[in-house]
Amino acid sequence: MKEVTFIRRNIEKWKETEKVVERAASLSPDQLADTYTDLTADLAFAQTHFPTSRITIYLNNLASALHNEIYRNKREKWTRIITFWTQEVPRTMHDARRELLTSFLIFVASALIGVLSAANDPDFVRLILGNGYVDMTLDNIANGEPMAVYNGSSEVPMFLGITLNNVMVSFNCFAMGLLTSFGTGYMLLSNGIMVGAFQTFFYQHDLLWESSLAIWLHGTLEIWAIIVAGAAGLALGNGWLFPGTYSRLESFRRGAKRGLKIVIGTVPVFIMAGFIEGFLTRHTELPDVLRLGVIFTSLAFIIFYYIYLPNRKKHGITET
Repeated sequence: MKEVTFIRRNIEKWKETEKVVERAASLSPDQLADTYTDLTADLAFAQTHFPTSRITIYLNNLASALHNEIYRNKREKWTRIITFWTQEVPRTMHDARRELLTSFLIFVASALIGVLSAANDPDFVRLILGNGYVDMTLDNIANGEPMAVYNGSSEVPMFLGITLNNVMVSFNCFAMGLLTSFGTGYMLLSNGIMVGAFQTFFYQHDLLWESSLAIWLHGTLEIWAIIVAGAAGLALGNGWLFPGTYSRLESFRRGAKRGLKIVIGTVPVFIMAGFIEGFLTRHTELPDVLRLGVIFTSLAFIIFYYIYLPNRKKHGITET
């Protein structure tokens, strides 16, 4: 890479790093560490390819200044556990916005595949959901309780079991990124097809409205958290596939750190989804307006926390 190309590609990032140095006292240790790692990678590249250049001297001085700020502010505040979810996760989500969009599109496309397949093949739902589950649901429909599956056990055990299972699914979705992005893509594909087939099954039995209210009461948060976990897995997998100017190992390390932070950030979302499924979804007698209220409140949270807040936090860093 020519020096002028190297500078053109990174100059804006270095200007932002200068602002990070100026505001180091107000930023999280993780954010400072990430910025420092990024900067030292650029410095190493410059020292290797342009050892006598002025840009190498500039980067060395900038790295020294940032290093001093990190060790001046190395003691973490006791509020770290709060700032992790209010500051660090939103910023990381902004950095992973392309992975999040990709994960969302894969899931939506997969759900549509599930819908079309179930609509055109009577046996497809049994293939995806299993004969036992389909037969049980058909019995519930015949008995006038189509959503009785959510009444299978008492509230607390159901809440705990569902939450644990969903957290495991999300971490599996993330870990599949070790097989590159295609591993996570497969997880998103299978989950999306399952959701599409499941919803179509109820539509075919004239239960679209009732099933949607029940499924999306908790599913709005649950499915979105799986999509976010997919973004974490894609961040991990892309570290292997697209190292850019970093070594493959360093790119993987950065992707793993970013992805792990994202997937840990989904845990409270899964807890809330599990609570709703364990305690509320079973009550199909609740007024439709109340259930719609929960669904739209969940959707509003998603938009605020995963779209609005990341952009706001990012702008809060970059603005002078």
